[in-house]
Amino acid sequence: MRKYLTTVVVSGLAIAAPVYAEESPSPDPAALAAADAQIHSIRINNRNIFNLDDEREDKWLYRWANKLHIVTKPQVIEKQLLFDVGDAYSKRLAEETARILRSKKYFFDADVTAKPRDDGSVDLTVTTRDVWTLKPGVSFSRSGGANKFGFDVRELNLLGYGVEVFVSGTDNVDRETLSFGYRDPQFRNTRIRTGFEVSDNSDGHTYSGSVIRPFYALNTTWAAGIRGLDDDRRTAYYSLGDEAAEYQHARRSFSAFGGWSKGLRNGWVRRYRAGFAYDDNEFSAVRGGILPAVIPADRTLAYPFISIEILEDAFGTTQNKNQIGRTEDFFLGHQLSATFGYSAEEFGGDRDAIIYSATYNHAWGSLDKTALITNAWVSGRLESGDTKNAVAGLVARLYMQQTEKSSFFASIKGVAGHDLDDDNVVLLGGDNGLRGYPLRYQNGESRLLLSVEQRYFSDWYPFRLFRVGGAVFADVGRVWGESPVPELDQKWMKDVGFGLRFASTRLGFRNMVHLDVAFPLDGDDSIDTVQILLGSKRSF
Repeated sequence: MRKYLTTVVVSGLAIAAPVYAEESPSPDPAALAAADAQIHSIRINNRNIFNLDDEREDKWLYRWANKLHIVTKPQVIEKQLLFDVGDAYSKRLAEETARILRSKKYFFDADVTAKPRDDGSVDLTVTTRDVWTLKPGVSFSRSGGANKFGFDVRELNLLGYGVEVFVSGTDNVDRETLSFGYRDPQFRNTRIRTGFEVSDNSDGHTYSGSVIRPFYALNTTWAAGIRGLDDDRRTAYYSLGDEAAEYQHARRSFSAFGGWSKGLRNGWVRRYRAGFAYDDNEFSAVRGGILPAVIPADRTLAYPFISIEILEDAFGTTQNKNQIGRTEDFFLGHQLSATFGYSAEEFGGDRDAIIYSATYNHAWGSLDKTALITNAWVSGRLESGDTKNAVAGLVARLYMQQTEKSSFFASIKGVAGHDLDDDNVVLLGGDNGLRGYPLRYQNGESRLLLSVEQRYFSDWYPFRLFRVGGAVFADVGRVWGESPVPELDQKWMKDVGFGLRFASTRLGFRNMVHLDVAFPLDGDDSIDTVQILLGSKRSF
């Protein structure tokens, strides 16, 4: 029988008050685990958005926000715990549970602490802090010389049950879109994740849905799921930042899989999956199009597949790397995954082909000093002995911590393509890293982008709502190879610039607002000498 002691702060609905008292120093978790301490009780301490015991936050606006906000239900947190009353205490499971909770958009932070009892057992406290999860409003962003407008009414934690619902609209360089969606990461209080999205676009539509029971933890022994997509949209080819040709792309895809694993063994996890995938792509001229039509060849792949994933239990936490003033989780070990499938007419495809993909992730060094984090991948098809749509990529990120408030960051992002499908063009411009240039300025089959940043993390905390940082940066990149629309300017492009970063500590939307001023050092005369970029990204 579970023995939970719950501190619930459901402002406007609840009758209990939050407990913000300091916990006594925790004992050495390794010693508790070595002593085979049994979990006597689990206390759920889910805090509200603002700490009203702190005089800096005991203001009318913050009290009002707390009263309007519905704190996450205790059962939502309980279902994500990897331990139960009566289990032997495990430092590893406590850390993994905290990591899982921190990954949820409706929490700013999470921690699991242990306190020994006189009888040798241990009491655990799971502490979380909610963020404001209702996002009504309008948005504006600018990158690569193009503006994007939108509105969004989104709730990430509906009534405290962790369910996301949204209605949104955007108007950008590609299309006007009106979308509605729903996601439930714990369907009926289980580990099953469900979701769907419906979009009515000016150039077509998008319908998608999924039901998945994932490998949610290192010791998870099975997984299964289905996904479906029906998408119809206009797509443009770009040259020097301007639309040069267009086509209509209708895609229908479906996949189902099952997976199994023995869980964590000697610090490693091996996971196996098998399933079937169907991916139908039809291309045509745009209805009422005004640009030249360059239409890719139709493609239908239908194939059974198998995959393997090998994962090391190696994680670390830090601050002031990609965020400002919040706990960040990094994977620091080896991770290798590979998938192979065979498409044939007998399965519903239009060709015989071997489909393959593989990824490898690893990190070197120390997050406290210098760390190099790498991600590499390959994918493609083998058809009649020839390699088609083959891509090899590498992303390497270097973090050099200088002081508590400053660091040097450098990245290399490379993609090498061979005989790519015409709808799989490699692009480079202001919307994907070359900040001083129009969006989609260059196109081809391969790309290399190098960026360096001197980052600063300030203590400025305006209104105790968001933290502020800054960066001075430089980018160098170019594209190589053929494309459906011949590129006129495939040379090295360089820019320099500076910017501010704004990271909210009270909202469930973790994207960081970027305000950058970039100066292109190359390019044609049509490029503005100063580029102003305003938008949000997932990290610094």
